[in-house]
Amino acid sequence: MPDTVHIERVRAARARLGDLVRETPVWRWMGPDLEQAVGDETEVFLKLELFQHTGSFKPRGALTVMLDLDRAALNRGVTAVSAGNHAIAVAYAAALLDTTAKVVMPRTASPLRVERCRALGADVLLVDDVKLAFARVAQVQEEEGRFLVHPFEGPLTALGTATVGLEFATQAPALDAVIIPIGGGGLAAGMAAVFKQLQPQCRVYGVEPEGADSMRRSFALGSVQALEQVRTIADSLGAPMALPYSFDLCRRYVDEIVLVSDVQMRAAMRMLFLGMKLAVEPAGAAATAALCGPLLETLRGQRVGLIVCGSNIDAATFTRLIAPDDV
Repeated sequence: MPDTVHIERVRAARARLGDLVRETPVWRWMGPDLEQAVGDETEVFLKLELFQHTGSFKPRGALTVMLDLDRAALNRGVTAVSAGNHAIAVAYAAALLDTTAKVVMPRTASPLRVERCRALGADVLLVDDVKLAFARVAQVQEEEGRFLVHPFEGPLTALGTATVGLEFATQAPALDAVIIPIGGGGLAAGMAAVFKQLQPQCRVYGVEPEGADSMRRSFALGSVQALEQVRTIADSLGAPMALPYSFDLCRRYVDEIVLVSDVQMRAAMRMLFLGMKLAVEPAGAAATAALCGPLLETLRGQRVGLIVCGSNIDAATFTRLIAPDDV
C-alpha cells in the first residue's frame, strides 16, 4: 500500500480539508425506472458528488495539492489544464487561498464552464484542442513560474480523491461493487485504494467512454498509453493519455475496466433525471451506464455503489442529450 493513500493519511487529508469541501450524501436509488433497468434484486447506492462545491469532485484534489504550497508559491499563482471541471475547481481553490489562477481550456469547452472559471476570478486561455492545451499550460508554467495543479496525476491529487472513497465506504457499508468513472484515472486511483482498505471484499470497476479509453489500453499493454484522438460526449472523461502514478494505483486496486458508448451515457443521463431528478453531465452518468450495460449481469442481485461525479452542463446541451433519438 503506497504511503500516500494509507487510510490514516486519507483521514488526515479529509480533516485538513474541513469545511472547504462538503461531505456529499449517499442515496439509495429505488423506483420503477431502476427496477426495469437492473431488476429489483440489485441494490444501488449513489454517492452524490455532483453536490460538491463547483459541481464536481475536483475541489478535493485541487485543494489537497494547493494547501501543501507555501506562501511564496501561492504568491506566484497556479495554472491548470482542463475541459472544465478541474479548471473550475482550481479557480475556486485559488479564490479560497488568496492566489491567482490561469487556466487553459479547449475552445470546445462548455461556455458555462468557461464563464464559471472567470466568475471565480481565473484568467482563461482558450486553445484549439486538448493536446494543445497541455502544451500551452506547460508554457505558462515555465514563463510565469505558476505551479501546475495537474487534473489527475500525482500523490496529493490521489490523496484528495481518496477522501471521496473514505466517505462513500463509510456511508454505504458492505458493498459488493463500486463503479468509478475514469478520465485520467485520478478519481479511481484514490477511491479504489481506500475501498480496498476499508471494504476489501468490494470489487472496484472503472468505466471509460469508448472514445477515450486510455486507461483500458494501458491495462492491456502494461504501460501508460496515449490516444491519437478523443471522441466522446463525456469531455470530463476525455483525458488524452494515462500517466504513471494514477496508472500504477489503478492497476493495483481497480479490478476491471469496462467501456460505455455515448448512447449508453445519454440513456443513463435520462434515467437519472427521470428517476432521481438529477441533471448530470455525461461523465456523471457513466457509472450508471456501466451498471445498466456491460456490468448488468455481472452485478445482478448485488449491493452496488455508483459515483455521480459531476453536473456542470448547460440547460440546452442537457436537454439535447437526454432527448430520445427518435424525437
